[in-house]
Amino acid sequence: MNKNNRVKEAWNLWSDTDFAKFRSEERISELIARPESAFHPTTYSMLKETFPDLQGKRICVPSSGDNHAVFAFHLMGATVTSCDFSERQLENASDIARYHGWDIEFICDDTMKLSNIKSDEYDFVYTSNGVHVWIHDLHAMYDNIHRILHHKGVYIMFDIHPFLRPFGIQVTEQINVVNPYHITGPFGDIPTYKWRIQDLMNAMISSGFHMKHIEEMYAETGLFWVDDSKNEGDSMTKKELDDMCNWRLNPLAALPQWLSIRAVKS
Repeated sequence: MNKNNRVKEAWNLWSDTDFAKFRSEERISELIARPESAFHPTTYSMLKETFPDLQGKRICVPSSGDNHAVFAFHLMGATVTSCDFSERQLENASDIARYHGWDIEFICDDTMKLSNIKSDEYDFVYTSNGVHVWIHDLHAMYDNIHRILHHKGVYIMFDIHPFLRPFGIQVTEQINVVNPYHITGPFGDIPTYKWRIQDLMNAMISSGFHMKHIEEMYAETGLFWVDDSKNEGDSMTKKELDDMCNWRLNPLAALPQWLSIRAVKS
């Protein structure tokens, strides 16, 4: 079985197990009440600065995952296409959309190909946390994101900051290095990748994007993501979460936790 099939098979399984919690009635109700909750506050500010009104904008969300961003964009008035190569993720998300009467397009597609998406179609493309770790060809990904945007279309990404990738994240007075920063992978039987800032930016630039704004966000909520994309914050007490954000107790809190980049198709 090739690596892409292994990843797809794993995500189809995880959609019905580990990620079912993201489709709970409580989480979807919160999203309906506050669509902006799908985004980090800093990323949301970047989004609102770029598009004060999303009404009628055409948005594509490749590697759409739990589809919270997809649902939020729809609730804000956009016309949204959700792309993922996990059929189960899309099926589960489309069930929610159908139940609520949301008109969202779901397309099964590989973010590195976007073969089923026409060129020059979208005003805005957004990728969220946990996308890049699954991408083995950044240049193909950004070539195709660039292709599907119309002239002057905008791309915004939000993901874990690459500076956190080399480390274990437990609260400790010593930093535990598990991989050097310059070693990007693949790692594991289901291959993942730990791209550096230079890898992300060089892939965007070489694909024809013009960088407009970059934000590095520090630990505020205690929700760190480990390398296998399991959220440690789910089982922690408030004190443990507070300790995660205290750089005197956890040296990693002195490093940026999240990264957002806004770029424009030139």
